[in-house]
Order: sequence, then C-alpha cells, then structure tokens
Amino acid sequence: MNQSANRVATVPNAITLLRCVLVAVFAYLVVRRQDGWAVAVLALSGISDWVDGVAARKLNQYSRLGELLDPAVDRVMIAVTVILLTWRGIVPWWVLALLAGREIMVGLCLLALKARGMSPPAVIFVGKAATMGLMYAFPLLLLAEVGGGVGSAAVVAGWAFAIWGVALYWVAGLAYVTETVRGLRLAGQEAT
Repeated sequence: MNQSANRVATVPNAITLLRCVLVAVFAYLVVRRQDGWAVAVLALSGISDWVDGVAARKLNQYSRLGELLDPAVDRVMIAVTVILLTWRGIVPWWVLALLAGREIMVGLCLLALKARGMSPPAVIFVGKAATMGLMYAFPLLLLAEVGGGVGSAAVVAGWAFAIWGVALYWVAGLAYVTETVRGLRLAGQEAT
C-alpha cells in the first residue's frame, strides 16, 4: 500500500459510496415490484464493484477506507437482496439461512480478532468469487420473474450461480475461521 492509504476522497471510494446508494434504490424498486429496474440497478451495482477495484489498481488509489468499505457494501447488498427476494418468495428461506449463518460465523471471528487488537484476515480470491457468483445469481433470479424463454433461461443460470455462490461463500467463511483460529493461537503463544 502506498502513502495514499489514509486518503478518503478517491475515485474507488466514490464508486463504492455510489454502490451504497444503489442498495437503497434497489430495495425501493423490489418493494414496489419494479423488477426490470431492480435488475438493472443490481447489475449496475455488480459492475461498479468490479470497476472500483480496477480504478484502485489503475489509479494507484488504494485506501484503508476502501479495504473496509468495499466488502462491507458487498455484504449489505447481498443481505438486502437475499432478504427482499426471500420476502418476495423468489429465493427460499434456506438460502437466506445459509448466508446469514455464514455472516454470523465470520462476524464472530471478527469480534474475536478485534478483542485481541488484531486485524481481520485478508480478503481471499474464493470470497471474491463467491460474491461475484451471488451478484450474478440474484439479478438472474429476479429476471426469472419475467417468465417466458428469458425467464426460463434466467432461472437455470440464476440457480447455477446461486448454488456455486453459496458454496464458495461458505468455503471462504471456513477459510476465514481457520485463519482466525491460527492468528489467535499465534497471539496466545506470543503472549506466554
């Protein structure tokens, strides 16, 4: 990381903040059953998630805020999306339960690390792939509500991404647990 690590006003952070706003817009559209627009907003959110990472690399604008904010916004978007799609009956409750269970597990790890003054584990590729899978799955599952040929194709592709996304989300979560346990053990050994 470079000297701009403490900067707040960066292009990637602005894109991430835009994604924050898109969460609220998406929620409004889903509740109002404006599914076409909701799919477009969700797709835009997924694209902007990729763009902020590219911008950070190309502009050399890494920041600590971005490291924390980007995955937090991803989690909020996934949570809001799965809760609303479950509420609408588009996604079954067990998907919500699996994603919530993983978030609780990782959240407990973060609390344990914070209590010891330790940093959270680094984001890993599997976690990014899981998020990407879920970001593809949810717009497709919402698009499936359209029906017809487009809806039929969307439901198949949506569930393929959802199943892989949930599975990889858990793989990444278990990797974070493993890393947390390892870090806590090392900290305990160093303290003695």
